[in-house]
Amino acid sequence: MVTSDQRRRQLAREKYARQQQRREENRRKAKRRNTVVAAALAVVLAAGGAVYASVALTDDNSPKGSDDVASDAPTTPAPTGSESANTEPKMSVDPKGTYTMALKTNEGDITITMDAAKTPRTVNSFKSLADKKYFDGTKCHRLTTGGIFVLQCGDPKGDGTGGPGYTIPDENLDALGKAGAGGTVTFPAGTVAMANTSQPNTGGSQFFLVYKDTQLPPSYTPFGKIDAAGLKAVQDVAAAGVADGGTDGAPKKAVTIEKATVAKK
Repeated sequence: MVTSDQRRRQLAREKYARQQQRREENRRKAKRRNTVVAAALAVVLAAGGAVYASVALTDDNSPKGSDDVASDAPTTPAPTGSESANTEPKMSVDPKGTYTMALKTNEGDITITMDAAKTPRTVNSFKSLADKKYFDGTKCHRLTTGGIFVLQCGDPKGDGTGGPGYTIPDENLDALGKAGAGGTVTFPAGTVAMANTSQPNTGGSQFFLVYKDTQLPPSYTPFGKIDAAGLKAVQDVAAAGVADGGTDGAPKKAVTIEKATVAKK
Protein backbone atom coordinates (compact mmCIF):
# COMPACT_ATOMS: atom_id res chain seq x y z
CA MET A 1 0.00 0.00 0.00
CA VAL A 2 1.38 3.40 -0.97
CA THR A 3 1.47 5.81 1.96
CA SER A 4 0.68 9.50 1.64
CA ASP A 5 4.34 10.30 2.27
CA GLN A 6 5.47 7.96 -0.52
CA ARG A 7 2.85 9.41 -2.86
CA ARG A 8 3.99 12.95 -2.02
CA ARG A 9 7.60 12.04 -2.77
CA GLN A 10 6.55 10.35 -6.03
CA LEU A 11 4.66 13.47 -7.14
CA ALA A 12 7.64 15.62 -6.26
CA ARG A 13 9.94 13.42 -8.35
CA GLU A 14 7.54 13.57 -11.29
CA LYS A 15 7.40 17.35 -11.04
CA TYR A 16 11.17 17.49 -10.95
CA ALA A 17 11.40 15.28 -14.05
CA ARG A 18 9.17 17.68 -15.97
CA GLN A 19 11.29 20.62 -14.88
CA GLN A 20 14.41 18.75 -15.98
CA GLN A 21 13.06 18.25 -19.50
CA ARG A 22 12.49 21.98 -19.89
CA ARG A 23 15.98 22.77 -18.64
CA GLU A 24 17.91 20.02 -20.39
CA GLU A 25 20.30 22.33 -22.18
CA ASN A 26 21.16 24.19 -18.97
CA ARG A 27 21.60 20.88 -17.17
CA ARG A 28 24.14 19.71 -19.75
CA LYS A 29 26.14 22.89 -19.19
CA ALA A 30 25.92 22.41 -15.43
CA LYS A 31 27.12 18.83 -15.72
CA ARG A 32 30.14 19.89 -17.73
CA ARG A 33 30.93 22.45 -15.04
CA ASN A 34 30.31 20.28 -12.00
CA THR A 35 30.46 16.68 -13.19
CA VAL A 36 30.24 13.96 -10.58
CA VAL A 37 32.61 11.68 -12.46
CA ALA A 38 35.39 14.19 -13.03
CA ALA A 39 38.43 13.48 -15.15
CA ALA A 40 41.45 12.48 -13.12
CA LEU A 41 44.08 15.17 -12.78
CA ALA A 42 47.70 14.11 -12.51
CA VAL A 43 49.28 16.12 -9.71
CA VAL A 44 53.02 15.96 -9.06
CA LEU A 45 53.94 16.12 -5.37
CA ALA A 46 56.89 18.42 -4.84
CA ALA A 47 58.23 16.42 -1.92
CA GLY A 48 59.06 13.24 -3.80
CA GLY A 49 57.79 13.54 -7.35
CA ALA A 50 55.05 10.98 -6.71
CA VAL A 51 51.86 11.22 -8.73
CA TYR A 52 48.31 10.69 -7.50
CA ALA A 53 44.92 10.95 -9.16
CA SER A 54 42.63 13.61 -7.71
CA VAL A 55 39.00 13.00 -8.66
CA ALA A 56 36.39 15.58 -7.75
CA LEU A 57 33.81 14.38 -5.24
CA THR A 58 30.88 16.44 -6.36
CA ASP A 59 27.24 16.87 -5.49
CA ASP A 60 26.11 17.80 -8.99
CA ASN A 61 22.79 19.32 -8.09
CA SER A 62 23.79 21.73 -5.36
CA PRO A 63 22.84 25.32 -6.26
CA LYS A 64 25.62 27.06 -8.16
CA GLY A 65 24.75 30.67 -7.54
CA SER A 66 21.86 32.86 -6.45
CA ASP A 67 20.51 33.02 -10.01
CA ASP A 68 20.28 29.22 -10.19
CA VAL A 69 18.79 28.33 -6.82
CA ALA A 70 15.14 28.71 -7.71
CA SER A 71 15.33 27.16 -11.16
CA ASP A 72 17.93 24.45 -10.69
CA ALA A 73 17.33 23.08 -7.19
CA PRO A 74 15.56 19.72 -7.02
CA THR A 75 12.27 19.37 -5.20
CA THR A 76 12.66 15.86 -3.78
CA PRO A 77 11.61 15.07 -1.20
CA ALA A 78 8.76 17.52 -0.82
CA PRO A 79 9.56 19.79 2.14
CA THR A 80 7.29 19.79 5.13
CA GLY A 81 6.05 22.46 7.51
CA SER A 82 7.28 26.00 6.92
CA GLU A 83 10.50 24.98 5.17
CA SER A 84 10.86 25.68 1.47
CA ALA A 85 12.73 23.45 -0.98
CA ASN A 86 15.72 25.80 -0.82
CA THR A 87 15.90 26.36 2.94
CA GLU A 88 18.39 24.75 5.28
CA PRO A 89 16.48 23.16 8.19
CA LYS A 90 16.34 25.04 11.47
CA MET A 91 18.79 23.90 14.11
CA SER A 92 17.23 21.15 16.20
CA VAL A 93 20.19 19.03 17.34
CA ASP A 94 22.20 19.51 20.52
CA PRO A 95 25.26 21.47 19.29
CA LYS A 96 27.36 19.75 21.95
CA GLY A 97 25.98 16.26 21.45
CA THR A 98 27.19 13.11 19.72
CA TYR A 99 24.86 11.45 17.22
CA THR A 100 24.81 8.18 15.33
CA MET A 101 23.55 7.71 11.79
CA ALA A 102 22.50 4.13 11.19
CA LEU A 103 22.36 3.05 7.55
CA LYS A 104 20.63 -0.25 6.96
CA THR A 105 21.78 -1.43 3.53
CA ASN A 106 21.39 -4.58 1.48
CA GLU A 107 25.15 -5.15 1.85
CA GLY A 108 25.28 -4.73 5.62
CA ASP A 109 24.60 -2.22 8.35
CA ILE A 110 26.78 0.89 8.59
CA THR A 111 26.85 2.96 11.77
CA ILE A 112 28.40 6.42 11.61
CA THR A 113 29.31 8.47 14.69
CA MET A 114 28.90 12.24 14.25
CA ASP A 115 30.11 14.99 16.60
CA ALA A 116 27.71 17.94 16.50
CA ALA A 117 30.20 20.08 18.41
CA LYS A 118 32.46 20.01 15.35
CA THR A 119 29.90 19.92 12.54
CA PRO A 120 26.58 21.13 13.98
CA ARG A 121 24.93 22.23 10.74
CA THR A 122 25.99 19.10 8.87
CA VAL A 123 24.67 16.82 11.63
CA ASN A 124 21.48 18.88 11.86
CA SER A 125 20.89 18.58 8.12
CA PHE A 126 21.40 14.82 8.14
CA LYS A 127 19.04 14.36 11.07
CA SER A 128 16.38 16.48 9.37
CA LEU A 129 16.69 14.54 6.11
CA ALA A 130 16.76 11.15 7.83
CA ASP A 131 13.69 12.04 9.88
CA LYS A 132 11.87 12.71 6.60
CA LYS A 133 13.03 9.32 5.23
CA TYR A 134 14.95 11.18 2.51
CA PHE A 135 17.66 8.51 2.21
CA ASP A 136 15.38 5.49 2.43
CA GLY A 137 15.47 3.46 -0.77
CA THR A 138 18.36 5.44 -2.30
CA LYS A 139 21.43 3.94 -3.97
CA CYS A 140 25.11 4.56 -3.37
CA HIS A 141 25.76 5.61 -6.93
CA ARG A 142 29.53 5.89 -7.18
CA LEU A 143 32.57 3.80 -6.27
CA THR A 144 36.17 4.84 -6.93
CA THR A 145 38.98 2.31 -6.78
CA GLY A 146 41.95 4.19 -8.25
CA GLY A 147 43.64 7.28 -6.85
CA ILE A 148 40.90 7.83 -4.29
CA PHE A 149 38.99 5.13 -2.46
CA VAL A 150 35.42 6.07 -1.63
CA LEU A 151 31.81 4.97 -1.93
CA GLN A 152 29.51 7.93 -2.58
CA CYS A 153 25.87 7.97 -1.46
CA GLY A 154 23.05 10.35 -0.53
CA ASP A 155 21.50 11.11 -3.92
CA PRO A 156 17.72 10.47 -4.08
CA LYS A 157 17.97 10.17 -7.88
CA GLY A 158 20.77 7.62 -7.76
CA ASP A 159 22.76 9.18 -10.61
CA GLY A 160 24.78 11.88 -8.86
CA THR A 161 22.55 14.82 -9.82
CA GLY A 162 20.17 14.91 -6.85
CA GLY A 163 20.13 16.97 -3.69
CA PRO A 164 17.83 18.49 -1.06
CA GLY A 165 17.47 21.89 -2.74
CA TYR A 166 19.58 23.76 -0.21
CA THR A 167 23.26 23.94 0.67
CA ILE A 168 25.08 23.86 3.99
CA PRO A 169 28.40 25.53 4.85
CA ASP A 170 31.72 23.74 5.09
CA GLU A 171 32.70 22.77 8.64
CA ASN A 172 35.68 21.22 10.40
CA LEU A 173 37.96 21.55 7.36
CA ASP A 174 41.11 21.71 9.48
CA ALA A 175 40.32 18.49 11.34
CA LEU A 176 42.67 16.35 9.24
CA GLY A 177 45.64 18.68 9.48
CA LYS A 178 47.38 21.17 7.25
CA ALA A 179 47.68 20.43 3.55
CA GLY A 180 51.09 19.24 2.43
CA ALA A 181 53.13 20.21 -0.60
CA GLY A 182 50.65 18.52 -2.93
CA GLY A 183 47.72 20.47 -1.47
CA THR A 184 46.18 17.40 0.12
CA VAL A 185 45.58 15.79 3.50
CA THR A 186 44.94 12.16 4.39
CA PHE A 187 41.31 11.15 4.78
CA PRO A 188 41.76 7.98 6.87
CA ALA A 189 39.78 4.84 6.14
CA GLY A 190 36.49 5.06 7.98
CA THR A 191 36.06 8.79 7.44
CA VAL A 192 32.69 10.08 6.24
CA ALA A 193 32.72 13.45 4.47
CA MET A 194 30.48 15.72 2.40
CA ALA A 195 30.59 15.85 -1.37
CA ASN A 196 30.29 19.28 -2.98
CA THR A 197 30.35 21.09 -6.32
CA SER A 198 34.08 21.81 -6.01
CA GLN A 199 33.13 25.23 -4.67
CA PRO A 200 33.07 26.29 -0.98
CA ASN A 201 29.89 25.86 1.06
CA THR A 202 27.99 23.77 -1.51
CA GLY A 203 27.27 20.61 0.46
CA GLY A 204 23.82 19.10 -0.03
CA SER A 205 22.86 15.52 0.79
CA GLN A 206 25.60 13.55 -0.98
CA PHE A 207 28.40 12.13 1.15
CA PHE A 208 31.24 9.67 0.72
CA LEU A 209 32.56 6.78 2.80
CA VAL A 210 36.35 6.39 2.73
CA TYR A 211 37.28 2.69 2.77
CA LYS A 212 41.06 3.11 2.35
CA ASP A 213 43.35 6.02 3.27
CA THR A 214 42.88 8.65 0.58
CA GLN A 215 44.67 11.88 -0.32
CA LEU A 216 42.29 14.77 -1.04
CA PRO A 217 42.28 18.54 -0.69
CA PRO A 218 40.96 19.66 2.71
CA SER A 219 37.82 21.07 1.12
CA TYR A 220 35.36 18.31 2.03
CA THR A 221 33.66 18.48 5.44
CA PRO A 222 34.66 15.41 7.49
CA PHE A 223 31.69 14.81 9.76
CA GLY A 224 31.65 11.17 10.80
CA LYS A 225 33.46 7.92 11.50
CA ILE A 226 32.29 4.47 10.34
CA ASP A 227 32.18 1.60 12.81
CA ALA A 228 34.33 -1.49 12.18
CA ALA A 229 31.50 -3.66 10.84
CA GLY A 230 30.31 -0.90 8.52
CA LEU A 231 33.81 -0.28 7.19
CA LYS A 232 34.18 -3.99 6.44
CA ALA A 233 30.88 -3.90 4.53
CA VAL A 234 32.07 -0.96 2.40
CA GLN A 235 35.43 -2.64 1.79
CA ASP A 236 33.63 -5.77 0.58
CA VAL A 237 31.67 -3.66 -1.90
CA ALA A 238 34.90 -2.02 -3.06
CA ALA A 239 36.61 -5.40 -3.46
CA ALA A 240 33.96 -6.41 -6.01
CA GLY A 241 34.91 -3.40 -8.11
CA VAL A 242 33.09 -1.03 -10.44
CA ALA A 243 30.25 -2.38 -12.59
CA ASP A 244 31.87 -1.55 -15.93
CA GLY A 245 35.30 -2.80 -14.91
CA GLY A 246 36.76 0.70 -14.63
CA THR A 247 37.92 2.57 -11.55
CA ASP A 248 35.11 5.13 -11.20
CA GLY A 249 31.42 4.41 -11.57
CA ALA A 250 28.49 2.47 -10.14
CA PRO A 251 29.61 -0.34 -7.83
CA LYS A 252 29.30 -3.87 -9.20
CA LYS A 253 27.64 -4.81 -5.90
CA ALA A 254 24.70 -2.43 -6.01
CA VAL A 255 24.23 -0.77 -2.61
CA THR A 256 20.83 0.46 -1.49
CA ILE A 257 20.23 2.36 1.72
CA GLU A 258 17.05 0.66 2.85
CA LYS A 259 16.61 2.83 5.93
CA ALA A 260 18.55 5.70 7.53
CA THR A 261 18.04 6.98 11.07
CA VAL A 262 19.87 9.59 13.13
CA ALA A 263 19.68 9.60 16.94
CA LYS A 264 21.57 11.16 19.81
CA LYS A 265 23.89 8.81 21.71
